[in-house]
Amino acid sequence: MRQLPFSAVVGQEDAKLALLLNAIDPRIGGVLLRGEKGSAKSTLARGLAALLPGGAPFVELPIGSTEDRVVGTLDVATALAGGGTRFAPGLLADADGGVLYVDEINLLPDHLVDVLLDVAASGVNRVEREGISHSHPSRFLLIGSMNPEEGDLRPQLLDRFGLAVDVRSFDDPGDRAAAVRRRLEFDEAPEETIASFAGEERELAQRLACARSARLPGDLLESVSALCASVGAEGLRADLTICRAAAALAGWEGRDTADPDDVRRVAPLALAHRARRDPLDPAGIHTEQLEQAMDEHLGDAGDDGDGAPDAAERDRPEIETPAGAVTRLAAARDRRQSAPATGRRTPAEARRGRVIGERIPDGPVQSVAVGGTVRAMAARVADDDAPPGVQAGDIRESVREVKSANLVVIAVDASGSMGAAQRLEAATKAALGLLLDAYQRRDLVSLVAFRGDTAEVLLRPTSSVEVAKARLGAARTGGRTPLASGIREALAVATAPARAATHRPLLVLITDGRATSAPKGADPVEAAAEAASAVRRAGVDAVVVDVEGAGGGSRLGLAWELAERMGARHLTVDELTPQAIERAVRP
Repeated sequence: MRQLPFSAVVGQEDAKLALLLNAIDPRIGGVLLRGEKGSAKSTLARGLAALLPGGAPFVELPIGSTEDRVVGTLDVATALAGGGTRFAPGLLADADGGVLYVDEINLLPDHLVDVLLDVAASGVNRVEREGISHSHPSRFLLIGSMNPEEGDLRPQLLDRFGLAVDVRSFDDPGDRAAAVRRRLEFDEAPEETIASFAGEERELAQRLACARSARLPGDLLESVSALCASVGAEGLRADLTICRAAAALAGWEGRDTADPDDVRRVAPLALAHRARRDPLDPAGIHTEQLEQAMDEHLGDAGDDGDGAPDAAERDRPEIETPAGAVTRLAAARDRRQSAPATGRRTPAEARRGRVIGERIPDGPVQSVAVGGTVRAMAARVADDDAPPGVQAGDIRESVREVKSANLVVIAVDASGSMGAAQRLEAATKAALGLLLDAYQRRDLVSLVAFRGDTAEVLLRPTSSVEVAKARLGAARTGGRTPLASGIREALAVATAPARAATHRPLLVLITDGRATSAPKGADPVEAAAEAASAVRRAGVDAVVVDVEGAGGGSRLGLAWELAERMGARHLTVDELTPQAIERAVRP
């Protein structure tokens, strides 16, 4: 397949640098490219594979891949032909010596991401399943890409990626035009475009083949550790990544020894995705704070003691200092709990998910356990001297495990009845507390706001707390209170068939209980009461967060009465904590 060359991609210098450094030293730990669609993430990944020596493979892992397709499984054809138990390699074997690219890696099941990262770190794929015990080399450069608006990776998985880059579209009209022009030229005459960059591609490939990591002085290593400690990086992965990336950068530029400026150039890429500890905080590290920390531990940028740039600085090639978006470093917060709470993701049998065993089916077979079926057939044939061939009694069914989760639908009263600014602030505080709790549980979150005469779904179910927070902050306020519409719209989202099998719905209504608007001809209070009763009839768990009186006004108990009709637990906004929510939704 013809593709735009790596060197033909306009801009995206941070991403290019991160990919090249990982090609020099795969121990850096891979690259995570974060950004919206159409920002050349997959083009860069494919282009890098083309630069690797020996025609390195490029393997793209589809989001719908099963575990056996990824790691390998029993060779069914050989087994059915009487050839015994043999291993059929998967995508991890195909990627050995090349690039494994996972688009939308944040949507991949967590257990598959764990497998990929484990194999990428060890270079060996070990398989113990379906009567197979096998291991094989699997050394590849792991490149993941994702759109943060579709949800983030768990912090534990984010930390295991060596470098992360925010890949953004161009703000400058001239740069945008240059990128569009390059793409149009390639679409119109791909062979000519490829030929025009052939020289640059050969030079890059030759340089990459010869590049070796440079030496890292001991005092520079100590400076890196001091830098990581000062910005609150947990564990040692950040320290190791920066040291390896700085040494690779010096080697890439033909120098024997890494220097503080190399650290300056790679530190943002190694720290940005490791900084945030609270999902409600902006991702990354504030540029000024990082610069201050680097000045303190590495010395002033470009200062060799006499105010003049040194020879290495004068000889830098075109790939310049990363300028990835890094915003604010959040103080580390210990949010661990002593025991798992009810409602956390728990193992449950499902049609899809990780295979944990097999069984003789009792009814229609949902998923055939190929290995177990073949073994049962082989045993029957050996015992009965019967002709080969799978019989009904040989069939075994896979037992699969999927982590169950909640769908938290937050319905927020954004009407004028919320009154004073203190009440609206209380409602926002309540919603953000619920968003944080949902993030820790790896639940999906949806936001519904109601005001005037209608309710609006501000956010369809997502695991991105950052996006949910932004949408909540952009909600318009004022007008009457269509409480019935808000409850019914939230109930519709909570009971949508698309997620009924994988997510248990939880409806959280944030209101003062007043209803002043309803469909034409209906009484607002009676309509709200009927909508609340519909939640009870649907069997949906619910919580009413009462913000009445949050601004100092009187309390009429309206939200409490609404909770009674809904069969919901009632909390005041002052009682809203993750522990209170856990108790409120406990069966």
